[in-house]
Order: sequence, then structure tokens, then C-alpha cells
Amino acid sequence: MSEDIYKEIILDHYRNPRNKGSLSNAEISAQDNNPVCGDRLSIDIKLEDNVVSDIKFDGEGCAISQSSASILTEMLMGKTVDELSKFTKDELLEELGTPSLGPARIKCALLSLKVLKMGTYQYLGAELPSDSDN
Repeated sequence: MSEDIYKEIILDHYRNPRNKGSLSNAEISAQDNNPVCGDRLSIDIKLEDNVVSDIKFDGEGCAISQSSASILTEMLMGKTVDELSKFTKDELLEELGTPSLGPARIKCALLSLKVLKMGTYQYLGAELPSDSDN
């Protein structure tokens, strides 16, 4: 795909975010921010038989961070907790289709994955690996 199509996808998710909001009584819930550019993000996940039955994100920030969260929530619906814990940055970046992100923008794109991993590992009662954004 051309980079223009990728930009259109990001802008579409930014202008029309999917799964935006919050969930009360979520089994998985986490939040974090990116102090470099001020992005903040929370993710809430409801599980049914260890499978994502509902997922919401909320927050504020740049188009990349918010679009990434919107795209991630779509990708995770119906996944198991085990699949959440193994989800990689390559999977998310491929779906985002942003081959030319610089180091500062990569942090924006991966904030939602970082929040997902924090919440998932907390739910599992496990320690977050040091390479948690992979």
C-alpha cells in the first residue's frame, strides 16, 4: 500500500475512533502516558471465558497514538488472554502501516500496546518483561 493510504487509515481512526470509551467492572484495566508528547491512554477489557468480549480505550493525544489504540482494539476483539500477552509490536505496526515513523513517533504508536501489556500482565499476576513493547 502507498503511504497515502496509511495516512488515510490513521486519519480515519483518529476522526472516527472505534471502541472509544470506558468499561466499568473490566477484568483488565490499565493506563499510561507518553510524557514526551503528552499522549495519555487507558484501556479496559471485559473477558468472557478468558476471551475478549468487549474492549474500550480512552485518552487524548496525537493522531498516531489515538489511531493506534482504535486499531488495536479492533484487532483484539475475540482474542484470548494468552493471545493478548503474546501480541507483538510488529503485528500492530504492520496494521498501522507506518513504515517511516521516527523514534519519537514510534512511542506514540506503541503506547496502546504498552498499556495493553501492563494490564494483561497485571491480570495474569505476572511480571511485565523488560521488552514489553515487542
